[in-house]
Amino acid sequence: MSRSPRQLFHPNRWVLATTTVLMQLALGSVYGWSVFLNPVIALYHVTRPQANLTFSIVLLALGSTAGFGGYLNNRFGPRVIATAGGILYGLGVMLATFAAPHLFLLYLTFGIIGGIGVGLGYIVALAMLIKWFPDRRGFISGLAAAGFGGGAVITGLVAAALIKSIGVSSTFLYLGIVYLVVIVIVAQFFRTAPEGYVPAGWTPSARQQTDRSVREYTLPEALRLPRWYILWLMLALNVTAGVAVISVASPLAQKFPGVAPLRAALIVSVIGIFNALGRFLWGWLSDGIGRPFTFLSLFVIQAIVFALMPSVSNFTLLLIPAAIIGMCCGGGFGTMPAFAADFFGSKNAGTIYGVMLTAWSAGGIFGPMLITSFGTTTNPDYVTPLYIIAVIMLVSAVLPLIARTLARRRGDIVEVTAATKR
Repeated sequence: MSRSPRQLFHPNRWVLATTTVLMQLALGSVYGWSVFLNPVIALYHVTRPQANLTFSIVLLALGSTAGFGGYLNNRFGPRVIATAGGILYGLGVMLATFAAPHLFLLYLTFGIIGGIGVGLGYIVALAMLIKWFPDRRGFISGLAAAGFGGGAVITGLVAAALIKSIGVSSTFLYLGIVYLVVIVIVAQFFRTAPEGYVPAGWTPSARQQTDRSVREYTLPEALRLPRWYILWLMLALNVTAGVAVISVASPLAQKFPGVAPLRAALIVSVIGIFNALGRFLWGWLSDGIGRPFTFLSLFVIQAIVFALMPSVSNFTLLLIPAAIIGMCCGGGFGTMPAFAADFFGSKNAGTIYGVMLTAWSAGGIFGPMLITSFGTTTNPDYVTPLYIIAVIMLVSAVLPLIARTLARRRGDIVEVTAATKR
């Protein structure tokens, strides 16, 4: 007599969640990039857009790799793929030590090799945990993504101090070693959830039954549905707004309030802290209010904050809009994996959401380009792009409502009836 998935032996899923967060902290250090921006400009003697392209390349490689990572995760398991991701990311950062004075080598090492490693590790974490936590999709997506957002908190302060004392090249070496060791160790705890796993005693709530697909889609099937592209666009636009500020956070703080580089690094850590909190809090909140309304809230809040940000000239006050933007950027990453699993099922969520992370690449290219395209290298204009982003966020607010409408018209999202309420 065969046993059900819930009767089979399996590791403690909270141990998996804890080790995943540790891995995400290491991977998320890439979000502390703005601390490196001015030192890279000085070391390589390049313009601000040329230096900031490194960050865009990381996100391009990340998003382009995530879809393959989801497929590879299904085939080889999360432990193998996460280990490979850790080796590549750590190696890429370490090799950046030897890149100067050739900027294209920084693009290749930190950007492409490191970005591929981040993409592999990031999607494995989400794909694995969504299957282990079908009862808390938003919560666990947010928790895993929170670790990634929190990586910038550590990097923002540690890297700024290291750069000041030993230089940017040596900083890459030491950080790369730490990233490789941490990720490879924690990856050994990763396991795939049994097919059809559900926690003992759990049944979906009325809200969960309302918003979840009644079937499991494959990637080709999902790509034939308009709502997949709506979700992709929502993620891309939310990334554009958040990454635009993240990519120039330290220089922006040095320009608006005119603070010193070491103090300006504080804004990087603040954004990292609230990026991490936002991934967890918005992901958790989305389990209660629904994913569409969560994204609607993210877009409206950001439209207001970006419109007000150019008028802030006090460093302490500047931390408030920076924190809100960090929360909203993180909130998109904390909510979208569960959103995609709701609309397309959890079986192939890693592959489907992995391909959707090309939106991260798109936003990662467009956002930094937009915010560095005004003014000059010595006198950048951040005011104009902030207003432009405010308008983009306001227009984007209609997208989550369109996505929900498209899904319900297809008839494959369960409607709550008297029977399900009982």
